[in-house]
Amino acid sequence: MTQQPALKIFDEKKVRTLWDDMQEKWYFSIVDVVGILTESENPQVYWRVLKKRLLAEGNQTVTNCNGLKMQAVDGKMRITDVADSEQLFRLIQSIPSPKAEPFKLWLAQIASERLDEMQDPELTIDRALLEYKQLGYSESWINQRLKSIEIRKDLTNEWKKHGLEDGMQFATLTDIIYKTWADKTAKEYRQFKGLKKENLRDNMTNKELVLNMLAELSTKEISEVVQPDSFNEHIDVAHQGGTIARNARLELELRTGKAVVSPLNAKVVLAKKQNDELEE
Repeated sequence: MTQQPALKIFDEKKVRTLWDDMQEKWYFSIVDVVGILTESENPQVYWRVLKKRLLAEGNQTVTNCNGLKMQAVDGKMRITDVADSEQLFRLIQSIPSPKAEPFKLWLAQIASERLDEMQDPELTIDRALLEYKQLGYSESWINQRLKSIEIRKDLTNEWKKHGLEDGMQFATLTDIIYKTWADKTAKEYRQFKGLKKENLRDNMTNKELVLNMLAELSTKEISEVVQPDSFNEHIDVAHQGGTIARNARLELELRTGKAVVSPLNAKVVLAKKQNDELEE
């Protein structure tokens, strides 16, 4: 699934969350929630004991909880138990706390805000625009990035329309698109830029974003005409879409003598921008 990590604040305390844009739901770190409701010095232990008791009782909510990677205190990505809003409402009932009702209202508000954004896409764009500005990205880059999000969404909607599923199939087709136009899979591309878990597109230059958009837009447009039935046919369409962007990349490199695929990442670019501003 495509995940968008975020930190939410309740009562001045952080709750790690992930938004799954395929399932259109939030996932919340259970340990963070337990820590807020119980004010325990060791919420991990509290949750471990509670989880064991609920499992012994045959509680289906606990059985259905997922484990996802979230950033830990030490900055590393670690697997932690998460729950969606519905599961979390049920778990809260098992935790005696005076903060239970205020927390439920907070959860409802989070869900409401996201529904508002889904009904009015401009709210989502405004939120993303603000977040990128706060990180220090340039206006021109932000405009390209927001457009790339729209084009990516159009492509994944086209894939879903043909019965493809997020996960392995989406990842495979995306890798084919990358490999065709940029000569690198997503993993190779991240390694080339010195990335670990960071979002690859958030670390692309303007030229890279534009060509990746061309590749994904072309793939979507060709798919709409060809109407592929099998996954192998989708693979062929992905190759065709990527080839259009590859040809554009090679032509641009021939005319400018400069490579398009760059090892630059956002950390380096933003640090340079800050240094330049300090020297002015």
